[in-house]
Amino acid sequence: MTRPFVSLTTDFGLADPSVGICKGVILRIAPDAQIVDVSHAIHRQNPLEGAALLQVALPYLPTGVHVAVVDPGVGTERRPVAILTARGDHLVGPDNGLLVPGAEALGGIEACRELVDERYRLSPVSRTFHGRDIFAPAAAHLARGVALEEFGPAVDPGTLVRLELPAPRGMGGKLEATIVSLDAFGSAQLLANRADLERAIGTVEPGMRLSVEVGTTPAARCFEATWRRTYGEVTTGEALVLVDSYGRLAIAVNGGDAAQMHGLGSGQRVRLGRA
Repeated sequence: MTRPFVSLTTDFGLADPSVGICKGVILRIAPDAQIVDVSHAIHRQNPLEGAALLQVALPYLPTGVHVAVVDPGVGTERRPVAILTARGDHLVGPDNGLLVPGAEALGGIEACRELVDERYRLSPVSRTFHGRDIFAPAAAHLARGVALEEFGPAVDPGTLVRLELPAPRGMGGKLEATIVSLDAFGSAQLLANRADLERAIGTVEPGMRLSVEVGTTPAARCFEATWRRTYGEVTTGEALVLVDSYGRLAIAVNGGDAAQMHGLGSGQRVRLGRA
């Protein structure tokens, strides 16, 4: 028999036992589960960053149960939910917009339930650790084959919270876009793709020099980067703009850390134009 697959995505980090505890809860209920960590380095309390990550990561994972916890509203009236996707996956987490882009990347939402049945929770439920007490147990029971309908009342997908991913826009011969995440190398991923850039500034070719403006005017910081296909096409320490492995634009430095060198941060708006 195929082992049930469970993925975990959180903003917990690895400095405390939170991630390990969630895994332990899952394994106590579904001891044959195969658990894969997607990321635990989402910037704290940033559902937008988590949603953008799930959107590009989940299509590469096996069909299974995907737990995501980036939950600044834990303990409030926000709903804990499980979503069934057209591909057959279940997404488990808070109803704060975190799950919807990932569900749509898996074919769309087929059904949703609020996680309220006490049989599929730990007791007592903490006001501040629903990852342990609600989401991990629900994921484990789903992985074991408990039907989604058992967990609680149906939720109209149209009532789910949806985050508006900041759209890129062309303005004055430049592309303005949002940095959605920084990777382990300090490269900045933008919520934009090559087509967005070319609509704003025209065709780009390897070797083209681009201007990069970071922050708001008149205090914006500016530097230049080269449009390239991959990091090794520029010299060590040189900035470049390229299409990353998820199809999004990225600002990077070959052999260096673009975030540190150029003051890039998640959530910033940047403008790309011809140098």
